[in-house]
Amino acid sequence: MAKAQIGIIGGSGLYHMPGLESVREVRLPTPFGRPSDAYLVGTLEKRPVAFLARHGRGHLLTPSEINFRANIYGFKKLGVERIISVSAVGSLREELKPMDMVLPTQFFDRTRQRVSTFFGGGLVAHIAFDKPVCPTVVDALHQACAHLEIPCHKGGTYVCMEGPAFSTLAESNLYRTWGMDVIGMTSLQEAKLACEAEICYATLAMVTDYDCWHSEHASVTVKQILENLARNVENSHKIVRHVVESLPRERACRCGSALEHAIITEPKRVSPAAKRKLGLLVGKYLK
Repeated sequence: MAKAQIGIIGGSGLYHMPGLESVREVRLPTPFGRPSDAYLVGTLEKRPVAFLARHGRGHLLTPSEINFRANIYGFKKLGVERIISVSAVGSLREELKPMDMVLPTQFFDRTRQRVSTFFGGGLVAHIAFDKPVCPTVVDALHQACAHLEIPCHKGGTYVCMEGPAFSTLAESNLYRTWGMDVIGMTSLQEAKLACEAEICYATLAMVTDYDCWHSEHASVTVKQILENLARNVENSHKIVRHVVESLPRERACRCGSALEHAIITEPKRVSPAAKRKLGLLVGKYLK
């Protein structure tokens, strides 16, 4: 099976990765069902990379229909150690302008219908999630934006809403009083599951609009978002390629041992079925 070191998740508007060479389509079965689409596995800047369109090519899946567990498990199965997630967001701050990039370092969960863990069914683990993104990947993204002279804001909180409808005005104003910075519909589940899979993760958030709180932008429309997305996607391609080339070959962060002290279930009580299902994630800890 084809292998990769770096995973790229393409969000709204990003359904392929220019520059990806020697591409193979890989469709992977997982214990959690089918991923959003085939993984496009190849080389980018001479690094083995796997690309996945989060919503499926052609944008077929709503945020709540995405099988986040299958997507992240598939990356793990391919050998991916780092994930760069590209995501369209609305801004909740005047200074975070449409066309800017934001690198959130915190998340706030406002979803209601999604499973955000691989665990359960007789095997329990509680990961530390106080620092939900990988500092190495965030720094590489920030440096890439600086090198390319693309406006970028490092830090801030991404509030993840259920969707698919955009916020009401009351919700948007409330999130601002809470100190939230950008709003989107997808990154929270990816970050949690990547942590459980011991994969480094960071989000490159592309600001497309001011949500609906801004007096000069009374409502959010798909037309407006798509117009800004088209311009932002070209920048995201450049940033991702630069990051893939510059990331260190070896990991020195703590992401690769996130489960070391997280598993609560007594090893002798873990069922054979649970071991088979989650062996890819926990095998090294249940020997």
